[in-house]
This record gives sequence, C-alpha cells and structure tokens, in this order.
Amino acid sequence: MELFNIKSSAALIYDEFMHNADSRTENWLLMSSPIPQTIIITAYIYFVTSLGPRIMENRKAFDLKGILIVYNFSVVALSLYMIYEFVMSGWGTGYSFRCDLVDYSDSPQGIRMAATCWLYYMSKFIEMLDTIFFVLRKKNSQVTFLHVYHHSIMPFTWWFGVRFSAGGMGTFHALLNCVVHVTMYTYYGLTALGPNYQKYLWWKKYLTTIQLIQFVMVSSHISQYFFIKDCHYQFPVFIYIIGLYGLIFLFLFINFWYHAYTKGKRLPKVLRAQSWSHHTNGVMNGNADHEKYQ
Repeated sequence: MELFNIKSSAALIYDEFMHNADSRTENWLLMSSPIPQTIIITAYIYFVTSLGPRIMENRKAFDLKGILIVYNFSVVALSLYMIYEFVMSGWGTGYSFRCDLVDYSDSPQGIRMAATCWLYYMSKFIEMLDTIFFVLRKKNSQVTFLHVYHHSIMPFTWWFGVRFSAGGMGTFHALLNCVVHVTMYTYYGLTALGPNYQKYLWWKKYLTTIQLIQFVMVSSHISQYFFIKDCHYQFPVFIYIIGLYGLIFLFLFINFWYHAYTKGKRLPKVLRAQSWSHHTNGVMNGNADHEKYQ
C-alpha cells in the first residue's frame, strides 16, 4: 500500500511538472517523455565504457577513414544549417541579445525556433558517434570521463530545454556551439583526409582559443540575466544551468591552457607535444588532437 502511494505521488508530481511543458513540441520525436532518451543515453554510456571495449578487446581495430570523412563533413553541413535557422528564427531577426523571452505562440517564427532547438537536440545524439568511433578504432584512451559526460549531459538537459523553453536567451549558447562545431569538425574532416592535407591545418593551435572565447561569451551573455531589471524569463532554472555549464567548461579550458601553454613551455618539445595531446583529449570533447584519425 505504501509503495502504491509513493508511485501515485510520483505520478502526480510528474503530471504537474509536465503540465507546464510546451504543447507544441509534445508529439515530436523523443519529446513525449524523457524515458526514451534516458534509455539511449544509458545504452551509449554502457557501450562506450564497458560493452564496446570488451567486444573489441580481441578484435582488430576498424579502418573507418571513409566513414569519418563523410561523418565529419556532414556534421559541418548540419551545423551550418542550424546556424542559419537560429539566426533566421530569432538571433538575426529581432533578438536583442539581452532579455530575450521564449515565443510560445504558433507563429511561423516561434515554431521555427522551436524546430531548430529540437534539431539541435537531435544533433547531440548524432555526435555520440564520436565516442563510438573511438571504441571501434580501439582508441580507448580518448574515451575520457569528461568526453562521455559532455556527450551524455547535453542531450539529457536539452530535452527539458525543448519541452519547456525552446527559444529565447537560453539558445545563444547553442548558436555559438554550432559555430564552433563548424570549425572543429572541419578540422577533423581535413585530418581524416590524410597527410596531404596537413598543410591546411595551420590553424589547429587556435582551436583551444576559439573554445575559450565560446565559453567566455556564453557566460557573459547568460550572466546579464542577474543584472537586468524586470527580465521575466519564463523558466529561470535554465539560465542557472547554462551559466553553471559555461563556467565549468571555462575553468576546464583555462586549466588546459595553463598546462599546455604555460607549464608546457618549460618542457622539452616532445613532451610539450605529448602534453598538448593528453590535455586536448581530455578537454576538447576528447578528440581534437592530431592522432584522432591516424
């Protein structure tokens, strides 16, 4: 009887919670409940941290060069499209870059922004392939905690974003993230093409700088909420989540910068290269080093 009461109470709390959700996105793929995405994310974590490495333990690493080329440039194309949609649905067509509220109407603009947020959410599942490719190619050292955490937490939190707050100032970090991904996955794609394209990768050293700028901009933009009077953002909890996320990764990148460019300068050249590779594997989504496709 007590267990039944607990279940009933939990169901009531969930129903009350979902009562405030955005009805426009309710019937979109994976949007009816957080359970399907939780299953996918759990399966992803289990595969890349346990099942996959065990399956590959006594197998030869897969040669995925062709797949990696197509995959990386496809992510670039998708990111460019999402940038265009974010700009056309708000960030270039009326948003003030200050207290921009979510448009919950059925207007073409409001629906377009919600659809772009959903597409961004779905892209996070596509990017899980980064880790799966590591496992299949037996690059297990690159499957770091931070890498798996990043690829798991992003889709999980964005489900709530799409269901409750698909638009407004909370989407600025998604726009910036798409811009950064155009640069990063272009680098990955060119690297996958082979040694003949190394001469086009002189800008590799700026990848970390671009990431740092991204998190500074995200943190600066979202922090405005705490200083703007009468900013009645519909779900402030997402402001706190984005702010915390931005600060955490900003500090992680500053730490990387310190170890790679300050402490690393005191190391011999070979060890500096190793320091770069090690810290980049751990911080830049676990896959921004020159060994990714070798």
